Formats: sequence, C-alpha cells, structure tokens
Amino acid sequence: MKPDLRKVLENNVLVGDGAMGTFLYQMGFPVGISYEELNLTSPEVVADVHRRYVAAGAQVLESNTFSANYDKLSKYGLESKVEEINRAGVRIARSAVGPDGYVVGAVGSIRGGKRTNVSTKELKKHFEQQISILLDEGVDGILLETFYDVEELLIALSRVRKLSDVPVICQFAVEDVARTLDGYTMPEAFQILQQEGADIIGFNCRTGPNGIMRAVESLSGQLAVPVSVFPNAGVADFVDGEIRYTATPEYFGEMSLRFADMGARIIGGCCGTTPEHIKAISKALNGYVPKPIDRDVVFKVDTPVIIHEHSETGTGDDEPTIVDLVKQRHTVIVELDPPRDLDIKKFMRGAEALKKSGCDALTLADNSLAVTRMSNMALGHLVQDKVGIRPLIHIACRDRNLIGTQSHLMGFDALGIDHVLAVTGDPAKFGDLPGSSSVYDLTSFEIIRMIKQLNDGIAFSGKPLKQKAKFMVGAAFNPNVKHLDKAVQRLEKKIAAGADYIMTQPVYDPKLIVAIKEATAHLDTPIFLGIMPLASGRNAQYLHNEVPGILLSEEVLARMSGLEGEEGRAMGVTIATELIEVAMKHFNGIYIMTPFLFYEMSVQLMEYVWKRSGRELSPLFRS
Repeated sequence: MKPDLRKVLENNVLVGDGAMGTFLYQMGFPVGISYEELNLTSPEVVADVHRRYVAAGAQVLESNTFSANYDKLSKYGLESKVEEINRAGVRIARSAVGPDGYVVGAVGSIRGGKRTNVSTKELKKHFEQQISILLDEGVDGILLETFYDVEELLIALSRVRKLSDVPVICQFAVEDVARTLDGYTMPEAFQILQQEGADIIGFNCRTGPNGIMRAVESLSGQLAVPVSVFPNAGVADFVDGEIRYTATPEYFGEMSLRFADMGARIIGGCCGTTPEHIKAISKALNGYVPKPIDRDVVFKVDTPVIIHEHSETGTGDDEPTIVDLVKQRHTVIVELDPPRDLDIKKFMRGAEALKKSGCDALTLADNSLAVTRMSNMALGHLVQDKVGIRPLIHIACRDRNLIGTQSHLMGFDALGIDHVLAVTGDPAKFGDLPGSSSVYDLTSFEIIRMIKQLNDGIAFSGKPLKQKAKFMVGAAFNPNVKHLDKAVQRLEKKIAAGADYIMTQPVYDPKLIVAIKEATAHLDTPIFLGIMPLASGRNAQYLHNEVPGILLSEEVLARMSGLEGEEGRAMGVTIATELIEVAMKHFNGIYIMTPFLFYEMSVQLMEYVWKRSGRELSPLFRS
C-alpha cells in the first residue's frame, strides 16, 4: 500500500503532470468542446496523454475532471453524465500512473472569477456531488485548482472535509502578488486555507514560472504546509492561426530547482506545458533533497471569511464593478484599438502591459470611425481569459439590426463580459468600406434602454428570458461643442434611459475640464474624463480637423507643431499629464485612449495617476 501523499511530501519533491486541455488542443481536438467528455468518447486518447506524462517522470497525475461538475457540463448538455465522466476520469488516470504513482481528483472553480448566477447553495451542491464521486473512486487526494477567490475555494474545501480526511491541494490562479483576495492579502488567504484544513497550498495557471515565482516569494516563511506550483508555459500567443506558448522545457527545468529551493514539494505544469516540460522538471529534480518544512510557523488570521449566501438567482457580485470602484477611488479605463489585420500579438502585449500597470478596465471600440477592425467581442474574451483584465466593450448602433444586437449582447452575457458602452457609431459611408450600409435600428438612447431591459430578464421583443443579465451600461458624452448646456441635456436623457456611467470624448483644454465639472455637478452618475495623448504634430492636425467630436486648443496645436516620432510622443505624454493633473481634481474617473497601439504612452499616464492618487503599485506588480 502506498504511503499517504502528505507523508511522502515531508521528505520529497514530487513531479506533477502537465496540461491536459491545451495538449489535447495540440493533438487536434478543437477549443469549445468538453475535454472531460473524452473520458467516455475517447478514453484511449486521455490515457495516452497520462502515459506520456508518466513516461516523462510525472509522479502525481490529475484526473481529467477539471470541469466535470454539473454546472460546467450542463453547457454541453452533459449534466446527466457527471458521475460517469468523473469515475472514468479517475480510472483512466489510475491505469496510467502505475502502482507507485498518485492520482488526485481535479476539481476546478465554477465561478471562474466572474460574476455569475451560481448561488452559494448551488456551489455547495455541485462541489459535493463531484467530490463525493472522486472520493468513491479512490483518489489519493483532491486537487482544488484555478480558484480566484477565498470564498469559493473555502466552499469547495469544506465539502472535501465534510466527506473525508483525504489529502487536499488548494491552488489559486493569481498572476500579481499585490492583489487582495476577498479583502485579504495573499499570505492571509493562504493561512486561512491552512487553518481550514488544506494540506498543500499553491498556485497554477494565469501566469508562467516567473509570475508564480514572485507569488511564492510573497509567502516566504509564512506557511507550515508544503507548496505546489503548476505554472503555464508563459503567455499564450497566436502563431499561424494556432495558440502557442513560449516557455521552453529547459527554462522549466531551471525554474523547478528554484521552486524546490523555496519550498515547493509538488512541481508540474499548467496551460501550454507538454511531456517535454515535465521531463525537464524531472531531470532537474533527480536526486534533489529538500529542506525540512518549518512546522513551527504561527500566523493566525482571527477575522473569519464571510461566505456570501447568494440567493438561487443571486448576482454573485464578488468583483466590484467600474461604478463601485470609481465611487471609492481614482479609477482608470484604457482604450486599446483592436487591430485592422489578423495579427493580435502587439495588441495582446499591450493588454498585458496595461494589466500589469494596474488598469481597471480595458475598453475596445466597435469599428470606430467606421473602419473595419477585429471583433471586439473576440478580443474582449481573450484579454479576459488570457490576461485577466476586465473588458469594457463598445456597442455601435450602426452595424447590427435589432436581431443582431440582442444576439450580440446575449453572447457577451454568456462570456461573462458585463461592462459595455453604448454608442451611435460613425456612418459607414465615411469608413474604409463606403459601400456598406449603416443599420441604425436603434438610437444610443434606445440601445441603453434595451440593454437594461435584458437586466430585467426581458428580451427586445418583450418575451421573458430564463435569467437576468448583469450589464453595467456606459454612455458617451461629447463636451467639445459650442453649447455645453445642450450637450448636458442630451446626457441627462441617456442617464434617464439607464446609463450607469459616462465616458467623454478626449478633452485638450484644462478650462473645459473645469467647465464640464461645473455643468455636470448635479449628476450622480460617475464620469470618466477622456484623455488621449497625441502621437505627433500630424496626428494633432488630423484629430483637430478631421475627426468628429475632437477639438484641440490652439496652445496644444502649437506645442505639437512639427514634432514627430519619439519627440512627438514625449510631448503628447507631457500635455496629457498636465490635463490629467487637472482632471484628477474634479473627477475620479480617467479614460485614457491609446493612439496607434503605443500602449507605453498609456502606461506612463496610468502610473502618473497612481502616483498622484497615492496608489502607486509595487515593483512586483509591475514586473
């Protein structure tokens, strides 16, 4: 009989396995299917993946059951097969691991860090159903992985402890060490899990070895239990139409030794890793003798975590909205234009840089100026899923009729994208496809009302929907007009229609910023003041003379005149910084628009906001 996993980890570092989902994708199984269903339909394929990891040196295998809970499987019509899929997943892994290896039952987050309609009662039921099946199949432990908040992880942990004393591994998916979890620092969150019965605690997914290394460093000397780490193979990229990861097996081997030196006792891989990565880890750790675990660490958190008992149709509002944030502190929304071609590498690098610099939401226009760009829905989902930043998506009335608009919004809801900006949209005849039609079934006032109607669970047709949406709806405001009072009157109508927040066109005159504040002082709806750094003298002339809704002051035009390249961008940042200095005195909301994907300019401006507001981020967060 094998010794208990906990006993083995006292004096050994074990090698975990690598990715299942992304490896199946590399084998030709498409994104969008249930990889867990393959336990039933293609068990030999799943077994082959397990065997490859064992051959590479893996001593701990995860069952292919990460999303095999009732809620996740119901999206594929597989909710009646929860038991079959989980039992098969354990049996397949057991057949591959051999008599000396360990099989842990993989259980993933249901909420996935998003606001959902899954209540606490439902979470308990779904977790208990899956965990009880895995335990009944005789797993050597339970792995609770890719969780984003303390509350949900504690719910899952409590279900395990209700049923068994089996070893439990708890892993967060957190890519920045400065983030708080349900209001707790990361060390506090881990200590809570330790107090509540977690045997091994660590990190997986969301980031590569470097990010997880920094997270482990933040826990140094504050845990009396083993640590587990399962990093991604770097940041995902799209190459020749395929998702690829950049971190090499050699790099993983080097980092595994550093993880072991820091106290990690299970080291494996998550998204993008392959048997070659695991082989490199196994080779690097061959003969490694770890230091003893310090069991005398005392770090007690006296304040209990509050488990929010959401109703069956509760909102699950764990994450504050943009409106919540802007009412508490200075908040920054950054616009990054979707590309006009099929190459998204620079866009994704920009999103990653903005995320690391503390951006509160990344906003994506809907073919602004009627110029064809990549779908902001697709990119919004990618930055949410791959980068971990909140997407705020523009929806133009120009391109979709009533049917298409409701369908579009229903898709956003399904993807967990709940912050939108309703805009009219520039006429198609002025864009790059002048022969295309402008639809305009809706005005900006009407689309705001219709979106809020979805929040009541009512379709555009008036028919009831099976659940309510949770959209926070923004409205656009152009203050660059001759009669500001009339523009404010139009804004008031948008607020009456249901707008939750306002985003302005870029402003280039400090006096106008003050005038906007005075003209809107009677409004309770938060306003995000638009700032767009200029990239060059030509860019300034173009915006001033050719783009509707943008008006530059004579002083700004003069300062930018003749400047190009780095010199022009430097002056653009200087002018924008001066405007932000004024804006922050009157508005908590700052809306930075990135010119030509020069995201470095937006990063500079955002860091200036944090410095001036006293929320300067730590070097670990930015690195």
